[in-house]
Amino acid sequence: MSDDEMDRTSSETVTERDGTENGESGSDSGSRADIDTDTVDAASEADADPDIDPHAESDSAVDSDPASTAASDRRESPRTNGEHSDVGSEHGQRSPSADAETRTQAQSQSQSSPQSQPDTTEPDRTHGFSNLPDTELGDGGDEGDSNQGLFDDLLSGKPIFENKEVLRPSYTPHELPHRSDQINKMATILVAALRGETPSNILIYGKTGTGKTASAKFVSKELESTSQKYSVPCDVEYINCEVTDTQYRVLAQLANKFIEKNKARIDDRIESLDALLDRIETHENGEQTSISNRTDSSEAAPSSGDTGSRPGEGTGYDSTNDPSTDPVAGSTATADDHQPQSTAHPLDSTGFDSIDAVETRIESLEADKESFEEVPMTGWPTDRVYSVFFDAVDYDERVVVIMLDEIDKLVEKSGDDTLYNLSRMNSELENSRVSIIGISNDLKFTDFLDPRVKSSLGEEEIVFPPYDANQLRDILQHRSEVAFKDNALSSDVIPLCAAFAAQEHGDARRALDLLRTAGELAERAQAETVVEEHVRKAQDKIELDRVVEVVRTLPTQSKLVLFAIILLEKNGVHSINTGEVFNIYKRLCEEIDADVLTQRRVTDLISELDMLGIVNAVVVSKGRYGRTKEISLSVPIDETEAVLLSDSRLSDIDDIQPFVQARFEN
Repeated sequence: MSDDEMDRTSSETVTERDGTENGESGSDSGSRADIDTDTVDAASEADADPDIDPHAESDSAVDSDPASTAASDRRESPRTNGEHSDVGSEHGQRSPSADAETRTQAQSQSQSSPQSQPDTTEPDRTHGFSNLPDTELGDGGDEGDSNQGLFDDLLSGKPIFENKEVLRPSYTPHELPHRSDQINKMATILVAALRGETPSNILIYGKTGTGKTASAKFVSKELESTSQKYSVPCDVEYINCEVTDTQYRVLAQLANKFIEKNKARIDDRIESLDALLDRIETHENGEQTSISNRTDSSEAAPSSGDTGSRPGEGTGYDSTNDPSTDPVAGSTATADDHQPQSTAHPLDSTGFDSIDAVETRIESLEADKESFEEVPMTGWPTDRVYSVFFDAVDYDERVVVIMLDEIDKLVEKSGDDTLYNLSRMNSELENSRVSIIGISNDLKFTDFLDPRVKSSLGEEEIVFPPYDANQLRDILQHRSEVAFKDNALSSDVIPLCAAFAAQEHGDARRALDLLRTAGELAERAQAETVVEEHVRKAQDKIELDRVVEVVRTLPTQSKLVLFAIILLEKNGVHSINTGEVFNIYKRLCEEIDADVLTQRRVTDLISELDMLGIVNAVVVSKGRYGRTKEISLSVPIDETEAVLLSDSRLSDIDDIQPFVQARFEN
């Protein structure tokens, strides 16, 4: 059968099926919608334009008919006017007689069904629920408005914060007001690392919230960025010893960090060596290709008929295969050069003398990468962990700065062995140099260090004094410009926050927490502005939360000392001295079967509680009887006692009254 005969057969089949389907649609109103008046309008428009097919979208028989589909694929639609051509290209081109018959059937269907249903070509926006009222769909009505979610009311208020993270302790600002002297001193010590020398070890002292950690992190970021600028290898690693508080954990964490860095550097070197091999291959293949192309162009006859062309001038010369035009080879030659220029071999600018040497170096690097074994968090002997850490640090030539925050916690938990090993590493290292920055809240923690460790660790000391109210006000003003939206703070909020924080040792972290909490309370109350009332409520909330958190995280021995002070105060004892606390402490230890520390160590624990603001300890002179500490509680007794009793070990104490009586007997 020829193509013309197949086309005619396809058109007749389509016409018959159109008539049958339209007839069924008119007789069965439940299965298909009737043709509405819009279809009649489309049919009348089709009279003026024979290319328009009003039934193109509803004729599923056209799509399912293999003959029609085959005919449509073999014929090219002549339509060129916008969307009409899309209809024709989808369903095939119909003959004029088929279009006329279809329009006649459409008109008869429209006349026989005066109450036609809505246009079925209109998209269904309700996805199958068009018969339901809007209120049942939740798209309108008073009932839909009353179904507010849990967070809808909270989200209805106007936000106060622009960037709340700026007020959190973890944020490191780009500028640290009133700490330029300390920052400059750290920079003058650490600049030796940029010269390839070993910087002196630094000990940073200061109370909580005086900017010690933020300043040290700021200087370390500047050090790393400057080292990259001048291509000087320098790595800074930060460890929080309040979390990582044993020698094993510190060494394991440091070892794994340097193993990860070593693997990344090995991958970069292997990648660069692979790129070198590619340049060598491109260089050598390019020379052979250019010779071959010049030979081919001399033998090929140019299209212009000129057989006297020189090699390389005809169309047979492919300049893209010429190494003189390859940017990888580093040549500046252009594609217009007819004669390929000689370029230096890629190995000439390296320390390798052959391809085998490059491949051997790649194999050596891959072997080094395989040899690194990450340290598990438990299970290895400490000397093996130290050995792996030592090898990982000394793998590359670099200066390493290890920042140990809360270093006093590490010394308290596991002694000074870690500091001794780290401070003595430089005498054994061959490629690297290690410097230590220790950050501590305890000004006297070095009293418990070995004299050798103390002399090598405390080479440079930097003290961070507390902030005063004016300095805190500058810090809060600087942060609030980024943290809050415009006009979100009343004029007395920042001065009040600064005044509250200045009363507590000039703690900037406390001031920032106070300002952030005041903003959160105002936002929860859906207030548009933070006012003085929100600051005072935040002060009370933070005080209770801080006491609960600090007391809950105290070591067991510190909890016992604090419990002894609470027992004395509850029984009306004022101006408590260290000896009285120690007597009650010993009996508490016996009750829960805990080790009894010396009185000197208990005195140190009382000093730590004083530093945390839980107690007030003042040294007073008793004349010829010497000096002693007078201790008083500075936190709510009931809340603090409840937190202490929540500890499983302290909850075993059945009756605390006998201990107080025993205290008076002693």
